[in-house]
Amino acid sequence: YRILVARQGKIAAEWNFRVDPLEKASQASASKSTFSCVLGIAVEEGVIASENDRVVDYYPEMLDVAPGQGPKEGRHAFPENDGITFRQLIGNTSGYMKPGEAPGRVFNYQTFGMNILTHAIAAAYNLYRTSEPERGAGFGKLTEWKIRNPIEATWSWKYGNFDLPPEARTDVFGYNTGYRMAPRDMARLGWLWLNRGNWNGTQVVPSDWIDKATNVSSEILENEPEERHVYGLGFWCNDRGQIWPDLPRDSFAASGAGNQHTWVCPSLDLVVVQSPGTYPSRGAFDSPEQVGFRRAMQGLLGRIAESVT
Repeated sequence: YRILVARQGKIAAEWNFRVDPLEKASQASASKSTFSCVLGIAVEEGVIASENDRVVDYYPEMLDVAPGQGPKEGRHAFPENDGITFRQLIGNTSGYMKPGEAPGRVFNYQTFGMNILTHAIAAAYNLYRTSEPERGAGFGKLTEWKIRNPIEATWSWKYGNFDLPPEARTDVFGYNTGYRMAPRDMARLGWLWLNRGNWNGTQVVPSDWIDKATNVSSEILENEPEERHVYGLGFWCNDRGQIWPDLPRDSFAASGAGNQHTWVCPSLDLVVVQSPGTYPSRGAFDSPEQVGFRRAMQGLLGRIAESVT
């Protein structure tokens, strides 16, 4: 495991057990939080007019996935996918290629919808084309320009694809942007988020976007039961007290498979990175296994929080 605690902008403690502290690890779904930040920047810059814009207007190829061309049987683009917005994609409520899920109605964690999001944003900057997926600079390079370089981080990225049927339109919904980060890269991101997108006086990500993204989304609040009020726009959020009931309500996290976690608590001026950590993120959110792991993580974070108060 590797655990890094940063407080007031400085590393307060760091533990590395049988893992090189400089080794970069795949961020898996923790990358969604960085995707969110790039979306906020794209809206601020006017490249995308609004988070509520239809994605198809920027990336019409998202609908070019006929039956038999999706990731598995029964999964393809449906007519109602025409109405999906950027906000719904980053909030995991889009229903993209999910039969029976209307846009904005169901919280369902997914990967392919996130690939549509990153390709649509990159296409808006003229950095991605389905005809030549690997030739453009891509979303990963855009992230370097907009976030990594301004905060002086060192992470790397590459495209990845699942083992899909040969007929699958991988060019449309594949080519996942995967980041590889060391704990200090993750801590830099956490510090950026804690400061509402500001890095040493430079506004890297719009502050109002960070505020919005780190609170449970209105789509989830309006359509899901209380125990699922846990996700914002690319971040796991505790403002409703449903993830970590005994931790501060302003805390939030980027979390991904492989036990990659960046927990941020603005009221305590605190960032805690686990890479890998003690709280696995595989499995359904509301499974008994996940509930147990969240309790374990709350115990660890609670002890760290108590030590600084």
